[in-house]
Amino acid sequence: MKLVIVESPTKCETIKRYLGDEYIVKASYGHIRDLATKGKGGLGIDVDNKFAPAYIINKDKKKVVYDLQKLAKEADEVILATDPDREGEAIAWHLAKVLDLNIGTNKRLEFHEITRDSIGEAMQHPRTIDLALVSSQETRRMLDRIIGFKLSALINKKIHSKSAGRVQSATLKLAYDQELKIDEFVPEEYYKINCVILLNNKEHELTFVNDTDGNKEVLTKEHAEAILKLLNGEAKAISVEKTVKTIDSKEPFTTSTLQQEAFSRLKFKTDKTQRVAQSLYEGISVNGEHVGLITYMRTDSTRLAPVFVERAKNYIIETFGKEYLGRVKQFKATELTQDAHEAIRPTANHRTPDSIRQYLTPDQYNLYKLIYNRTIASLLKGKKEEILSVSFSVNGVKFKSDFARTIFQGYEIIYKDEEEGKHYKNLPEINVGDSFTVAKSSVEQKFTTPPSRYSEAKIVKLMEEVGIGRPSTYASTISTLKKRKYVTEEKGILTVTEQGKKTAHVLEKYFPEIVDAKYTAEMENKLDSISEGGESSLTILSDFYYDFINKIDNAYKIMYVDEAEPTGEICPKCGAPLVYKEGKNGRFIGCSNYPTCDFVKKEKKELKYTGGTCPICGKPLVERTYSKGKVFIACSGYPTCNYIEKNQTEVANDQEVIKKCPECGGDLIKKRGKYGYFLGCTNYPKCNHMEKIIKKRRS
Repeated sequence: MKLVIVESPTKCETIKRYLGDEYIVKASYGHIRDLATKGKGGLGIDVDNKFAPAYIINKDKKKVVYDLQKLAKEADEVILATDPDREGEAIAWHLAKVLDLNIGTNKRLEFHEITRDSIGEAMQHPRTIDLALVSSQETRRMLDRIIGFKLSALINKKIHSKSAGRVQSATLKLAYDQELKIDEFVPEEYYKINCVILLNNKEHELTFVNDTDGNKEVLTKEHAEAILKLLNGEAKAISVEKTVKTIDSKEPFTTSTLQQEAFSRLKFKTDKTQRVAQSLYEGISVNGEHVGLITYMRTDSTRLAPVFVERAKNYIIETFGKEYLGRVKQFKATELTQDAHEAIRPTANHRTPDSIRQYLTPDQYNLYKLIYNRTIASLLKGKKEEILSVSFSVNGVKFKSDFARTIFQGYEIIYKDEEEGKHYKNLPEINVGDSFTVAKSSVEQKFTTPPSRYSEAKIVKLMEEVGIGRPSTYASTISTLKKRKYVTEEKGILTVTEQGKKTAHVLEKYFPEIVDAKYTAEMENKLDSISEGGESSLTILSDFYYDFINKIDNAYKIMYVDEAEPTGEICPKCGAPLVYKEGKNGRFIGCSNYPTCDFVKKEKKELKYTGGTCPICGKPLVERTYSKGKVFIACSGYPTCNYIEKNQTEVANDQEVIKKCPECGGDLIKKRGKYGYFLGCTNYPKCNHMEKIIKKRRS
């Protein structure tokens, strides 16, 4: 028996089917170990011993590890097949450690799609664990632990913010800077010049270019009205130019561009896009077979595998015709690009979105269709448009208008541009010197608008552009900012909260490098270079740690304390003022003398009365909740009276109807009261008919 270990249980059945009966496939359910919280500062890092990390098995993974250890002892061979990224490499290394495997020789499979061919190829060409990549991930984790623990403790004490982090804080600064631009924006007045001509007996609006003196901007009412006086009579065509423009298709998706397009077209939030993409990668049951539908969804590459391109070319020729076959986009890597994986693409051309729609949820179908069509479109020829550009003059005031018609669909046969201008079936016949009647003209007072707040997708794009984080961290970073209440989100648009602004401002003042995008990007590049043997983990950690700790110590001395908001009450335990605090479950009232005094005021919840009365003691019935939020109806006299009314639908399902209610025609069922069982109506509290249960005598 051979044991194969993957990360997600969803993959197990599929991979086992591909490998055969001699293999057992089990899941680690993600990371099994993490840094301990012991040692100096609770970091789980021995900073005095070359930053040696101390690991412990996660509490929720002890049973998983125990089961894997048992299977590993029984197995002839253990093969590690975790995800093909640095986190997956680290998980494989931790598994090797806890299962006592030989890290230098143990087989490590790498595959980027869950298909029979890909799994088979990985089995034929296994590798060993990439220790340089593991070191890169480990150094990242230690840096994040140092910054997270030390900086979070500082700002929590000083300004009551919940956390700070290497990637999260730099991302927050991006959103904060945009908020500052919005706050500082001063609207400026301008005027829009409207001119509508009659073209082929239909109204057609022109675009203002400049006035008789060549001024392109109209900033005063007087200027606008002077132009308006000239807009009468006819508009004369003074130049006509006809051109053909080719618009190339877009590249296949990366993690970033997929999240942006999914937000734009499908209104998916970043975490939803990743969640749905994960399910497509791990596989869907299609016609009785569990298959992976897309390649690995954490990537910054637009590269496509040659074998896929060849299959796709044949599909394009057969489906659309040879004239639609384009070329493979030349992949352009930047210094921030890792190119560890292919672009996000479908695993098979024949699984068109419509052919498997019945097996997918609506969200899965829409995202798969987006990925499938974008990938195929990237290999199609560009769209060709014939453009007619005309300049007009109305008494010396210049206007323009562009007319377009599509002469070759190209990639739009499968992937339409989202923002498409007005197209004509046939271009109008316009020659230089032709005149057109001005049907109407007007001026509109306008004001410049402030910059827009960032959407989740825009933040992801900025993170990618400046090098903050990596594809695997984009969605989780935004989720953290929302969870910490540094930003709020409405319809995908992020607004920085007052606490978020305060946090960004304080971090920028005392720890400018932590929120600086350039510094964070340089750190990312250094961490990436560890995996290539270019940087030393010890050098990076020591260079950062000692300087950072000095700044933390200094900040504790000089940073102001943001006083908590007092309630006006006094602590009954120690006499100190009570203040409002923020906890994991929201706002609460506690003692300002914490941790010396740990008093917390328990808020009394107002009872919600149902209008009914308790059949046992006659007191009002109220709504209460279980710990999981489930509502039930009970006596307000609890604990003196512990009457609980069963939900009528639940009662109907699990209680035997004894007979009909003589008062309302409902059902009488057996209920339990303070003095034992009785018959009660299921229509209670509308009907409170009750009867004693008459016990039958034994004959």
